[in-house]
Amino acid sequence: MGGTSTTGLLLRAVSEGVRIYDLGRPLTIGMPQSPNHPAFWHALPRRHGDMVRADGGSAANDIITMGTHVGTHIDAFAHVSHDGRLLDGSDAAEAGRGGRFAELGVHTIAPMVRRGVLLDIPAALGTPVGCEPGYEITPADLEAAVERQGTPIGAGDVVLVRSGWGRFFGSGDRSVYIGNDSGVPGVGEAGAAWLADRGAHAAGADTIAFECLKPGSGHSVLPAHRVLLVERGVYIIETMALEELAADGVHEFAFVLSPLPIFGATGSPVRPLAVVGA
Repeated sequence: MGGTSTTGLLLRAVSEGVRIYDLGRPLTIGMPQSPNHPAFWHALPRRHGDMVRADGGSAANDIITMGTHVGTHIDAFAHVSHDGRLLDGSDAAEAGRGGRFAELGVHTIAPMVRRGVLLDIPAALGTPVGCEPGYEITPADLEAAVERQGTPIGAGDVVLVRSGWGRFFGSGDRSVYIGNDSGVPGVGEAGAAWLADRGAHAAGADTIAFECLKPGSGHSVLPAHRVLLVERGVYIIETMALEELAADGVHEFAFVLSPLPIFGATGSPVRPLAVVGA
C-alpha cells in the first residue's frame, strides 16, 4: 500500500495508525438541551422474545424521536433568518412552505474532511478549567489562543472553540449546563465576525448555543447565529465534547463530519471526529 498520490498517502496514514477523538455526545433520555427543541426519546417497540422465529432467532428494534438541534448537531443555513431573510436573500417564510427548505436545508451540507483547529480559550486566558458563566469570548481571546498554540486559522478550516463549559454536560443537573440563570460562556458577535473573516467553513463549541448567553437571558438574542448563518455562511456545530482534545493538547487535526441527509431539515445530529497520528 503506497504511492505518492493523495489517496496513497491517506491509506498509508491509516495503515500506520491513527487516533480518533470522538467529539459527539451520547444521545440519552434527559440529557441537557435547548428548551426550544423537542427532547430526545428512545424506546424498544419490539423486544427479544416478542417474536421468535422457528429456528430460535429473535430481534429487537428501536424507535427514536428528537429535535434536529438536540445533542451534538449542526445548524443548516435554513435554521436562522433575520428580518425575514435567509443567507441567500430568500424570503424565509416562503422558503419553508410545505415544511421543507429545499435550497438551504441540512441535506445541502457536504460531508466534511477538513483541517480542524481547537482554540482552547480557558488555557489562553490562564483559567484552564473554564471560562466564567456568561463570559463573552472576544476576538482578542481567539487571537490569544491562536498565538499561544501556533495554529493560525486558514480559509476552509473548521474552528472549534473550547469554553470549558462542556464539563457540566454530565453533571447530573441539566440546568447547570443549560445555564439559564448563570449564563453560559461563548463567542459574541465580534468573535463570530472574526471567525468568518478568516474564512472558517464551520465553527463549533462545547455549549448548546455556541455563543455567549448572559445570565437570565436564555436564547433571547443570538447575534453570533445571525452573523454566521445569515450574513456570512458559516455552519455552526453545538454541544461538542472538547475536553479530551484539550487535555491532550491536541490543537490541530483532520476533522470529519457528515450530517444525516434529511431533506429540507434545519439541522442534523452528528458525530464529529478529530483524527491525528497515533
